[in-house]
Amino acid sequence: MRCGVRKADLFASLVVFLVALPLCVGVAIASGVPAELGLVTGIVGGLVAGALPGSSLQVSGPAAGLTVLVYEAVDSYGVEVLGVLVLGAGLVQLGLGALRLGRWFRAVSAAVVQGMLAGIGLVLVAGQVYSLGDAAAPATGLGKIAGLVSLPGLVDSVALSVGGATIAVLLLWPRWRRGARVVPAPLVAVAVVSAVTGVFDLGVRRVDVRGLVDAVRVPEAADFGRLTEVGVIGTVVAFALIASAESLFSAAAVDRLHRGPRTDYNRELMAQGAGNAVCGVLGALPMTAVIVRSAANVQAGARTKASRVLHGAWLLLFTAVVPGVLGVIPVAALAGLLVYAGCRLVPVREVRALWRGHRGEVVVLVVTAGAIVVGNLLEGVLVGLALAVGKTAWDVSHVHVETEDRGDAGVVVRVLGHATFLRLPKLLEALEALPHDRAVRLELGGLRHVDHACAAALEGWAAARGHEPMATSSSTT
Repeated sequence: MRCGVRKADLFASLVVFLVALPLCVGVAIASGVPAELGLVTGIVGGLVAGALPGSSLQVSGPAAGLTVLVYEAVDSYGVEVLGVLVLGAGLVQLGLGALRLGRWFRAVSAAVVQGMLAGIGLVLVAGQVYSLGDAAAPATGLGKIAGLVSLPGLVDSVALSVGGATIAVLLLWPRWRRGARVVPAPLVAVAVVSAVTGVFDLGVRRVDVRGLVDAVRVPEAADFGRLTEVGVIGTVVAFALIASAESLFSAAAVDRLHRGPRTDYNRELMAQGAGNAVCGVLGALPMTAVIVRSAANVQAGARTKASRVLHGAWLLLFTAVVPGVLGVIPVAALAGLLVYAGCRLVPVREVRALWRGHRGEVVVLVVTAGAIVVGNLLEGVLVGLALAVGKTAWDVSHVHVETEDRGDAGVVVRVLGHATFLRLPKLLEALEALPHDRAVRLELGGLRHVDHACAAALEGWAAARGHEPMATSSSTT
């Protein structure tokens, strides 16, 4: 049995390695940093985060979900500050895990998370469409989308063909199920396109390789001085919160794919924090748990954490022995890989399902995605969270006013539900419509909650009718 488990983990680690290799490089290029830094994060995700307790089968590394935020951070503060940002985020995650706050990330509205992924996907696709044709992309998400109109005159047709062929292979290869189980589509697509490009010596831009040691940059003392800047602190918090949320949501999804031990969310959060702290020390990209690699790990038959640790070892071996292979990969091929990944981040099926029963959630999702496209990732998530909280407050603020006419005994009015400022106009409208020439008995025993605004309004209404100030938790006349 042990031998069987070991073979299963060994095979799964090779499958995950083949999935992770092109994605690590592609995410790094899209983030505006050397390709090797993506591989460093993948290695740390396997050897460090993979060895720690938390989720036994979840695989960590650089993810498309943080590409937009990393690109904005590198553009604003420079690649030399990236290590400080990632190290700070890792320490925040360690603190959150030590305080046992991991489970609270599960309370984030699903619509906000889906909107975040949709916004990231849209910006990622809009940016990588330029790289498909070896064209320069505008800096902002809105600029990238607006620039698509003039893009046809800027692209290189050969590079566009290379990127298009990559997407075609990604779509077609999974249809051959036997082959797809052995060799993952991302590796097939990149390998085939790279081979064709090399054989025919096509003049397209290729990945710039500097070597793993040359790409690593340990933060210097002066870099830590940037932590006094409000924008840098905000970016650290954004890295930590978004990476944590994506990792823990991924853990919940992976738990549904297997019957093994369930995820300990606080330990998983600390494992992610430790991994990001190491990535920060090495000046690499931030890591999250990645559902694509994790699902590949489970589907390949992994049984223990050995598979994810070994996948990190294979990445390290590859970069140490044959780093020059990266130099033959066309940038357009990686762009095609990320366009495909970005499209899969847009939850089209989920939106259709939500629209049938929860249209308010669709509004939260769309507004969150739109805010990310127009502004940036942090602003979009904050807008989405605020809207989700507002929607929840509106949903629970149900006030029902019942009126019973008792003839000569007057009118009895019962107020039921939650009386908050959001429903105050409706409540006052019902009370002010009551006849002024009859006795009114107002019963508030059915109220489960009354906020200060409604309590003050009820007191004012009672005083205007000549009644004594009322206690909102009991009946009054």
